[in-house]
Amino acid sequence: MRKIRIKKRHIFPTNLVQWISLFAINGYFPVIKNPNLYQGRLKGLVCPSLNCYSCPLAYTSCPIGLMQHFAIIRAIPAYLLGWLGIIGATVGRAQCGWVCPFGLVQDLLYRIGKIKLPLPRGFVFVKYLILAGMIPLSMLTLDPVFCQFICPAGTLFAGIPQVLWIPDLRALVAHLFWIKISVLSIVVILSMMIKRPFCRALCPLGAFYSLFNRVSALKLQVDMDRCTECDLCYQVCPMDIKIYKDPNQIECIRCNRCVRICPEDAISVELFGKPLGKKQGIPLKVKVE
Repeated sequence: MRKIRIKKRHIFPTNLVQWISLFAINGYFPVIKNPNLYQGRLKGLVCPSLNCYSCPLAYTSCPIGLMQHFAIIRAIPAYLLGWLGIIGATVGRAQCGWVCPFGLVQDLLYRIGKIKLPLPRGFVFVKYLILAGMIPLSMLTLDPVFCQFICPAGTLFAGIPQVLWIPDLRALVAHLFWIKISVLSIVVILSMMIKRPFCRALCPLGAFYSLFNRVSALKLQVDMDRCTECDLCYQVCPMDIKIYKDPNQIECIRCNRCVRICPEDAISVELFGKPLGKKQGIPLKVKVE
């Protein structure tokens, strides 16, 4: 059987959009001279991805933080659920593949790692338990439990920068901060060995969006008459799935890397049932041994 090796260094159009997204939603650079959180009108908008409200560079609010906030005050977040529902019904989990800054971080970390491991089966369901459990726990404790104890994105983009930029906060650093640093460190190490471990196992926002994947307007289609099951799509997939087995499975983040890599043009993208074209973006180079 032929072994197909993919060159490690390759720039995906997906990554370019992720970089643009990173600076678009974290572009409040005046904070460098004046270390205060942005409190303008844009803060009333909800970021479609996981992005901490307390990040010094953030313009928008985090949907997961808001979910817990409304749980604490015993209110129904109609605007939030409507906004996230529209995104999910339109593109499914595509924002995880194109917008989320922490998804980009994990993709970059995986490139530099030497040891590669699969995510143990069953771990993908943990994020659904977190999604279901964080609301009642926040209501009981009156604290945003996911933000306080788990979220590595908040630690990276908000916790660490604030401690570095605001000297007065350093005296307030306690055990909770070091717990979050430990969680972030574990996720960073795992990300160098496992494709997107946080997205696949722990992210409650990804769990929420995945509920829409099978009914969203944006879908992938696989022509099994053309597909040879060469597994090139599997090798480049950041979620480690075989798209030809189920084109719209709930873990797919619609990054379209499988579309660009397929040598048979067997995978296509559809929006509202109409094809958007094949082999989109920059084609990937492969070496057959």
